[in-house]
Amino acid sequence: MNRAYRLTTTAALAAALVAGAAATASAATPTERPAASATKAPAPKPALTAQPSTGTVAAWQEFRVSGKATGIKPGTRVTLQQKQGAKWVSLPASVTTNKNSAYSMRVKLGIKGKNALRVAGGGAISPEFTVTVR
Repeated sequence: MNRAYRLTTTAALAAALVAGAAATASAATPTERPAASATKAPAPKPALTAQPSTGTVAAWQEFRVSGKATGIKPGTRVTLQQKQGAKWVSLPASVTTNKNSAYSMRVKLGIKGKNALRVAGGGAISPEFTVTVR
């Protein structure tokens, strides 16, 4: 088994050495490359927007949170989060983005007062917004 291991390692090193020599020889000959392949546009940074349908609701009254995702694949799951104390807690309100990277979810809140909310998903987090529950 040890002999087979040494033989495999030696063969891999020899192949790398031959490939390196071939690469050096091909690098010595000038080749022309198209400029379009040299510059590649960076991928857009993931971002989410979020907008509530209303700013004030009664306890357990349904409202909608909708928005758009950029730099995120369609079909990505986005989840509503609520700030409770110093922590952001995911609520059981989530949807997937449609083929246009937009979403709209139905939400019901029961904690009275101002609720700080945001939407997270696909590596992005929306800006914080508030909904007052009376």
